[in-house]
Amino acid sequence: MEKKRSFHVAVVGATGAVGQQILNTLENRNFPIGKLSLLSSKRSAGTTVVFKNENVTVQEATPESFAGVDIALFSAGGAVSKALAPEAAARGAIVVDNTSAFRMATDVPLVVPEVNEQDLLAHKGIIANPNCSTIQMVVALEPLRQAYGLKKVIASTYQAVSGAGASAIEELHIQTKTALEGQQVEPKILPVKSGEKHYQIAFNAIPQIDVFTENGFTYEEMKMINETKKIMHMPELEVAATCVRLPVVAGHSESVYIEVEKEGVTAEEIRVLLSEAEGVIVQDNPAEQLYPMPFYAAGQNEVFVGRIRKDLNNDKGFHLWIVSDNLLKGAAWNSVQIAERLIKLGLV
Repeated sequence: MEKKRSFHVAVVGATGAVGQQILNTLENRNFPIGKLSLLSSKRSAGTTVVFKNENVTVQEATPESFAGVDIALFSAGGAVSKALAPEAAARGAIVVDNTSAFRMATDVPLVVPEVNEQDLLAHKGIIANPNCSTIQMVVALEPLRQAYGLKKVIASTYQAVSGAGASAIEELHIQTKTALEGQQVEPKILPVKSGEKHYQIAFNAIPQIDVFTENGFTYEEMKMINETKKIMHMPELEVAATCVRLPVVAGHSESVYIEVEKEGVTAEEIRVLLSEAEGVIVQDNPAEQLYPMPFYAAGQNEVFVGRIRKDLNNDKGFHLWIVSDNLLKGAAWNSVQIAERLIKLGLV
């Protein structure tokens, strides 16, 4: 990354799980920060956060907070983004938003740097960070799309509770301890905190992430479907998804079936192609029981791919197992990566 100068960076939602990961990532990448503003809700204002061994006080986020800010990384919920992201952009900041508030807006680029970096050139002040489960999937699929074409994608996800926030992580810990002690579990968060029913996540799998839409798919599933088409600029792509919450703290896993357009492609060719792809690590050796797992992907920025095999009935069909840390590549790292690319492209 070119470091021609330093930048005034604001992190909105600095005290949240993703906000903390953004700060860790900025520090680990030695991002060229000249000034750092940590912003949050009025409730969290006044909290002290350590950044590069210095205490930084979190301020309440207001429109005036963004005066002089170059890059604003938002991760404080859709309502906050809708209210403040346009205010930040109006004051000259480039917003990278982690929520779903602007993802499907026609004038807002939805960016995964390994896939569609050039879309950054068309930004109008706000750039959307895709859904975590979408990000890791398209990173793995884009090299295949470019080489072999892509006709169909069917994904089944196995998603960590951290995708539902810190309260869901705490609930998993409490429920696990309670269940192991033989006591009655009282679920309060999952599958949807604001939902009418809550189910135990400890020792369970919940086939619902976000609320259901009229077509029977959940919003999480529709995010994967619509975002994949937008990122790849393929409105005609056939995409389906089923999203499931598992009692895993960090790291989303996905079983993905694809159909390519080119004939005669082999699993080994896909294996080699992905091993050379940016941001991808192939872990695929069944003889040695080598395959990606969320426990080992946690804390890593890359997308891990394994279990690559040709479908038994369709010569153009392939199965992949894709794993990544949902708080890093699925959120914080992708956001910081976008900021780095903005600098590289001379857009900030």
